[in-house]
Amino acid sequence: MNILLLDDEYLALNLLETYIRRLVEEGRDIRLVDKVKHPLKALEILEQEHIDILFLDIQMPNLSGIAFLKNIHIDPVTVFTTAYSEHAIEAFDLNVVDYLVKPIAFERFVQALHKATNAVLAKQKKIEPVSSAPTSLSTSAASGFISVVADGKFIKIALADILFCEAAKEYVILHTLQGNIMTLERMKRMEELLPTPEFVRVHRSYIVASDKVKSLEGSMLNVAGQMIPVSRELREQIIAKIFRA
Repeated sequence: MNILLLDDEYLALNLLETYIRRLVEEGRDIRLVDKVKHPLKALEILEQEHIDILFLDIQMPNLSGIAFLKNIHIDPVTVFTTAYSEHAIEAFDLNVVDYLVKPIAFERFVQALHKATNAVLAKQKKIEPVSSAPTSLSTSAASGFISVVADGKFIKIALADILFCEAAKEYVILHTLQGNIMTLERMKRMEELLPTPEFVRVHRSYIVASDKVKSLEGSMLNVAGQMIPVSRELREQIIAKIFRA
C-alpha cells in the first residue's frame, strides 16, 4: 500500500511517519511515498505516483483539505487529520474512510490505516465494503472458511483449522492449526460471523471451536492442549453446548 501524507505541520508529518515506520518494521506491507506540506506538491505526486492512501490535513493555509479533495480528479482512499472536529459531517460526505483528531495516538492511527487498507482492497476487487465502517472479516458457511484482513491483505482461514479466538485490546488473535493470525477486529463481530454450535463464546475474551475442546477442568477448558478460562456465569451453558450436545 502506497501512502502519501499532506499536512502543513512538520510535527504532525513526522509523527505519522514514525507510526508508519514502526508498522513497516513489524512487517506491515505499506510504503510511505512522501510527506509534504504543500497541496501543489501533493498534487504533483498524485499525478506521478500511484497512491493508495492519503492522510490529509483539513486546516491548511490557502487551501483546505476539503477543498483540495473536492478539486482533484484522482481519488485515493482518504483519511482526514485535523485538530478540530467540526468538519466531520462534511468530511464523510466526501467518502473519507476515517477522521482523526490530533493529537493522534498510535492505536487510533492503526485503526484508520486498517479501514483505509480494507477500502483499497475492496476497490481493487471491485466489491463494496459491508458497512460505512469497513470490517476486516467475511465468512462463507457453505465454503467453510472466513476471510480476515491482516498485514494489508486478505487471508482465507478454514473454519476447521481454528482452535480459538482471543481478544487482545483492539485486535483479535485467531489461534489456528497453522499458527496465529492477528486482525483488527472486535470479538462481538467475530462471534456474529463464526457459526454456532461449532463455535462457542466461553469468556468475554475467548471463543472456542467446540470440536477442539478436550476437557473442562474446574473453570478452565483444555482446547488442543491450551487452557482457556471459562466465565462463571456461562459455565452451565458451556457444558450444555459442548459436552451434552
